[in-house]
Amino acid sequence: MPWKIGLITASRLVLNTARRFAYPFAPVLSRGLGVPLTAITSLIAVNQATTIFGLLIGPITDRLGYRRMMLAGLGVLTLGMTTASFFPVYGAVFLALALAGLGKTMFDPAMQSYISELVPFERRARAMGILEFAWAGSTLIGIPLIAILIDRLGWRAPFFLLSGIGVLSLLTLSLFLPKEPEHARPRQLAWGFWQTFQVLLKNRIALATLGFSFCFSLANETIFVIYGAWLEHTFQVSILTIGISTTVIGIAELTGELLTTMISDKLGVERVILGGLFLCVLSYGLLPWCSHSFSLALGGLFLIFFIVEFTVINFLSLSTELLPGARATMISGLFAAGGLGRITGSLLGGAAWLWGGIAANSTISVITCSLAFGIIAWVIRQWKRTP
Repeated sequence: MPWKIGLITASRLVLNTARRFAYPFAPVLSRGLGVPLTAITSLIAVNQATTIFGLLIGPITDRLGYRRMMLAGLGVLTLGMTTASFFPVYGAVFLALALAGLGKTMFDPAMQSYISELVPFERRARAMGILEFAWAGSTLIGIPLIAILIDRLGWRAPFFLLSGIGVLSLLTLSLFLPKEPEHARPRQLAWGFWQTFQVLLKNRIALATLGFSFCFSLANETIFVIYGAWLEHTFQVSILTIGISTTVIGIAELTGELLTTMISDKLGVERVILGGLFLCVLSYGLLPWCSHSFSLALGGLFLIFFIVEFTVINFLSLSTELLPGARATMISGLFAAGGLGRITGSLLGGAAWLWGGIAANSTISVITCSLAFGIIAWVIRQWKRTP
């Protein structure tokens, strides 16, 4: 089991880096492509929009197999990065980021379902926490490496790197990752878009959880989409400094993942989700007060991403038990709802930043995260009452 998780985690590192590097380097991509910054934030929104396809991909994944869909996701990512490598135009970068988002949408629900078949619920938070090391690794390792590449070789370099590593990851998983047990794939399952909606909409707990995913993702994206611009504008720091400073986010996320592996199964996933959400609201509200110094700003970002990562992992552990007969469908639905939240956050965050600066973004995040808290509190109460 440990080596399987290790292989999957390494592959996710590539997917996550490809998905996230446009955020801190949006100004660089804007200048390199000769387009306004809003064109890049729109690219980020399109990247997130691909999660909506999870409503189609989830049932197909449950039917065809988790390993197959993981490999397909890596293949889609590699195609996108290769295209942008050789065609340095806005349309190619648009396609690359869209395919990076689609690849992750295909890979992640399949991965989490694959692991859920192998790890019992009482130990699942630990396994999910280890898998999420790849999320922290994208900011701790991937984005700083990309910052160095951009600084020395130009804005096109990351696409070549991610293309090559994507090919390597695809070959490694196809050769060494075994198939999931045959019983994990249902023979009778909803296959289409409408059928997927029926599966989710008929379950009140599942439906409310989709609402939580939307609100929580919107809150985080509203900050994430402008943090690079905030640091650059407020403190006049270089692109290389922003890239290296992103390691603070990586360390924060890694800390959240490590804490999950150590305490969540002991304290109870439900309890730590509620505690994490309460702290999320506080951390979003404090961020505008961190504009007085660069160190304080990094501290504020650390606090936010530490708490968010800790909360997300525990939420994913809980969500794998909401529809255990159709895990990939449930998780894909959550990713789709979260994707809609991130699309909204990307578009709203950019506009809010131009209108009112970090205070406007912070206010939006506080309100939507508070809504998420109320929703998940209801979900947990109802889930505990369900026999």
